[in-house]
Amino acid sequence: MEFETGAISLSNLDGAFDLQATLESGQSYLWDRADGGMYESMSVHGGDAWYETVVPPIPGVSEESTVIRVRQTGDAREERLEWEATADAVPILTHLLRLDDDLDEILDATPDDPLLERAYDAYEGMRLVRDPAFPCLVSFICSAQMRVSRIHGMQMRLAREYGETVVVDGETFHAFPTPERLAARTEAELRDLSLGYRAPYVQRTAEMVADGEAHPDEAAGLPYEEARESLTRFVGVGDKVSDCVLLFSLGYLEAVPLDTWIRSAIADHYPDCEKGSYADTSRAIRERLGGTYAGYAQTYLFYYLRAGGE
Repeated sequence: MEFETGAISLSNLDGAFDLQATLESGQSYLWDRADGGMYESMSVHGGDAWYETVVPPIPGVSEESTVIRVRQTGDAREERLEWEATADAVPILTHLLRLDDDLDEILDATPDDPLLERAYDAYEGMRLVRDPAFPCLVSFICSAQMRVSRIHGMQMRLAREYGETVVVDGETFHAFPTPERLAARTEAELRDLSLGYRAPYVQRTAEMVADGEAHPDEAAGLPYEEARESLTRFVGVGDKVSDCVLLFSLGYLEAVPLDTWIRSAIADHYPDCEKGSYADTSRAIRERLGGTYAGYAQTYLFYYLRAGGE
């Protein structure tokens, strides 16, 4: 198998784009940096490192698994995404990295707010991702009380140990394991990959998907709060993990996961949004951040605060 190569001009996008901020901001744990430097630095913009992943088939976008490597190059006048892939990467990258979003329009639709403005300025061009639903679900089941680097490490170990191996131009890549492959693992095997108490949650969730008992894609198209409730059927999945899957996989751009950083932002900057319960607080901060695109605002706040912006 060999790589095809190509490039996407970023001058044609509606709004800026920053590959590093998009892939290292804690939204997706399915990409890796070829230089081994994932999460080691949080640059203000860009960087030219290669990022790589194996993408499963995407209905309406791609019919088979695709190995993709991508990096951002050029200057402000001629920025582009260079890619190497086992198929045409343009539609896949457009889907995964939301290159079809009108970022300017989205951010203009969120409130005029000093904290948000500082976050937007610091990470101009960061976009949300559209990860495949099952790997996204497993990633965020593993996220409880974990730093982003450790969550990422768990997903990379799962891929290396139990994912399909793909060799392209002499290089070896590992796909994220299918539900069937993960369901066949024991709790002890998953604990050996440092999943800890999350191991049985991952194993049972994979079993539910593999057996046809439930699939995270079934939440797509439901009204937002019903979709969040639907995802809590999976073992180890509460409201926060559900919101992460809705936002970073299923396209619910209004979702606001209430993690530690967002709860700190509520306490320090939006105290009137604290309503006691997850559902009521989520509804209040969602409205405060603009409703339809509140998840975009949330992601900028999360990254800005986690990176020490305040």
